[in-house]
This record gives sequence, structure tokens and C-alpha cells, in this order.
Amino acid sequence: MYRPRAGHEDGRLEDERVRDGARRRRGQGELEAQVLDALRQAPGPASTAWVQGWIGGHLAYTTVITILTRLLAKGAVTREKAGRSFVWRPAADEAGLAALRMRRVLDGERDREAVLASFVTALPPGDERLLRDLLRQAAEPEG
Repeated sequence: MYRPRAGHEDGRLEDERVRDGARRRRGQGELEAQVLDALRQAPGPASTAWVQGWIGGHLAYTTVITILTRLLAKGAVTREKAGRSFVWRPAADEAGLAALRMRRVLDGERDREAVLASFVTALPPGDERLLRDLLRQAAEPEG
């Protein structure tokens, strides 16, 4: 049976350690990243309890469900019914999830052409060349 990863020697994850007498509060993005990382490490579809255990058990079960539900709404994870609950998996690999985030940013802008033009002109020459090559490959008919 697969065991969730262990925390540090004191049973807590690094970002939960007490600093200057106060526990550091993580942002929503950090928690989402931890949950996505857990799903990527899972040997298959993972239950909420499995994700909670992999992260270290310091998050409430309901918090993990909330994060998974937010990720589902963003299209970053999928879920399927398993008995009376759900199992979860990432909707894409890391590159696909990064592309999804980029697409959401672009979709939120009114002037897509200006945003894309600004993005391309700000790329280093090697990345611009890579992007042009990828666009050329995508435009070529298969055959």
C-alpha cells in the first residue's frame, strides 16, 4: 500500500514551522500547488483523505475538499465518483497546467492582440524562436 510522504522530523512540513513565535499562514496559491503536487505524485486517482495524508495531515479534511473543488472549477483537476465520495486527478501535467493558467490570464484581458504582442516582444530570442517554430509546426498539415 502506498504511504503518504512524511513531514519533517517534528512531523510538520517546512512551511508550517513556527517562525518568530507565530505560524506562517500560506496563501491559497501555495495550498493549491501542494494539492496539485500530491495528485501528481499519486499512483492513480486519489481520495481526499489520501491527498490530506500526503500533504502531512495538518490541513483539515474540509480544507482539502475546498481546495480540490476550487481546482476543479479552474479546470486544473478532474474527479470521478468512487463509492460515496470522489477520487481526484490532475487534468494535465505541469506544462499543461501552466498553459491553462496562461490561457486564463489571456481570457481575462480585453485586447488579446495587444497582450500577445507584448508577450512575444518581451520573450528572449531563444524563446521567441521556439514559439515561432511551435506555431509553424501547429500550422503544418499532418501527413
